Amino acid sequence: MFHIVYLEPEIPGNTGAAIRLAACTGATLHLVEPLGFDFDDKHLKRAGLDYHDLADLHVHKDFDACLADLGNVRIFAFTGHTGNSFAEEAYRPGDAFLFGKESVGLPVWALTHPAITKTVRIPMAPRRRSLNLSNATAIAVYEAWRHNGFDGAAPFS
Repeated sequence: MFHIVYLEPEIPGNTGAAIRLAACTGATLHLVEPLGFDFDDKHLKRAGLDYHDLADLHVHKDFDACLADLGNVRIFAFTGHTGNSFAEEAYRPGDAFLFGKESVGLPVWALTHPAITKTVRIPMAPRRRSLNLSNATAIAVYEAWRHNGFDGAAPFS
């Protein structure tokens, strides 16, 4: 399936929602420290509901440790500072989606890191700064999953 990477997330509710998203889609969630919260945070628990035990979650001390865990995968860095639409990519199982801090997004060093396959952007109305982190993550994961026929999803009945 896919990998979600949060570089230094700050808001526990967004990470809780990502935990739930990972559990529901089969994605793996990678959190790169430092984190702006601890795992006892009530907002993290509330947003993740009872999905924490169902999610594949990895916490990494830094970006290099995360890269080592990911191995040789394609990494798409989501940013508002590119003209590349995320919807024009042909995603494959194993691809990783990198997102930055809620307050500032991805730093330049991450956007230009040699491990990044491509920077991509989710379209928005003019003069809007950004989407909520967990909403952007859900858009990316479900688009990639759709590209792959929702492989592994429960059948509709």
